[in-house]
Amino acid sequence: MTDFAARATAACAPMRALFPPTPLLRNDYLSQKYSAEIWLKREDLSPVRSYKIRGALNAMRKQLDRVPEGRAFVCASAGNHAQGVAFACRHFGVQGTIFMPVTTPQQKIMKTRSFGGAQVTIELTGDTFDQSLAAAQAFCTQRGAHFLSPFDDEDVIEGQASVAVEMLAQMDHAPDMVVLPVGGGGLSAGMTSYLAQTAPGCALRYVEPAGGASLQAALRAGEPVTLPRIDSFVDGASVARIGARTFARLRHVAPDHVLIAPENRICITMLDLLNVEGLVLEPAGALSLDVLDSLREQIAGKTVVCVVSGGNFDFERLPEVKERAMRFAGTKKYLLLRLPQRPGALRDFLGILGPEDDIARFEYLKKTARNFGTVLLGIETTNPDNFSGLFSRLDDAGFAYSDITEDEIMANFVI
Repeated sequence: MTDFAARATAACAPMRALFPPTPLLRNDYLSQKYSAEIWLKREDLSPVRSYKIRGALNAMRKQLDRVPEGRAFVCASAGNHAQGVAFACRHFGVQGTIFMPVTTPQQKIMKTRSFGGAQVTIELTGDTFDQSLAAAQAFCTQRGAHFLSPFDDEDVIEGQASVAVEMLAQMDHAPDMVVLPVGGGGLSAGMTSYLAQTAPGCALRYVEPAGGASLQAALRAGEPVTLPRIDSFVDGASVARIGARTFARLRHVAPDHVLIAPENRICITMLDLLNVEGLVLEPAGALSLDVLDSLREQIAGKTVVCVVSGGNFDFERLPEVKERAMRFAGTKKYLLLRLPQRPGALRDFLGILGPEDDIARFEYLKKTARNFGTVLLGIETTNPDNFSGLFSRLDDAGFAYSDITEDEIMANFVI
């Protein structure tokens, strides 16, 4: 066994004192759907509901072995790494300061406090992870504390590789393919390095959210680059710049092995798994499952492991998830309707709606002329094809309207 594989294997033993291996479960629903053997590595069932506990425990343990007196730790995180660090601080009895964006969901802030107890202090600063990261690093410089990176740290990468160690131990044979979510690259770098040494015949596919495809950008440039903007919806994987250390372990990845998952499509996957299987997944936790349809031909008849990276989902976000899912599926649209200001005009419009069309929003915005007013409409239906019929009937009746569903600028103003 090579040096990295040996270290990753050794990292597992101390974890067993705190939690058992996360389950590797065959999923009948997905297996039937894709004519394959689909197994889920359930990192959402770790003590902190994500794999982040692994890297935090390993990095903190090794730092304390190197510098027993260095008992102050600092991290920056949008949620999952924070919970892992808080759990580790309480376990080792050390003090930790955790910087989180002000926009972090309250559920993740409360869980971090719960895991860390009196051992951690939470500092809410900045609107984004990058701003929190800058504040955390400045704090480390001032106080001489040890910064615990969420991904760009060899000890963290080694700890995350323990997912692969457990996975192979739980199977009779190595899988044909493993599908890995990618954020900053800690999990994917660790598992890639371990599997390359212990199961070189195992194919790997990587998944990034469309609004945070930092690995894809780095592969194109040949080095890590900073994305000009990110979509923070997939908060567990929306990273503007992949780590330098993690990219060094991933730079050989073929660009066509990196798949992109649109944020709104991820919402469909989340709802599907919630409604059918009762799985509560955060957006990043659904990444590996979201791309199975794109891999359908490649995985037919094969054994595939999807790493379900986390389940820290705030149910207050469920209406947004449903909204995004319907818009991606084409079953919800937003229109600006020019409605005549005369008796019976609204009744005429309502008569045009089909039997499966439902008005989810109706709001007068302003009068565009003395005899007309503008109405913002949100319309939901059961089949996206119903909209072509609705639009034809609106045209025939002489109603003027604009479909603003995909108009990002307009939608930001009025939806």
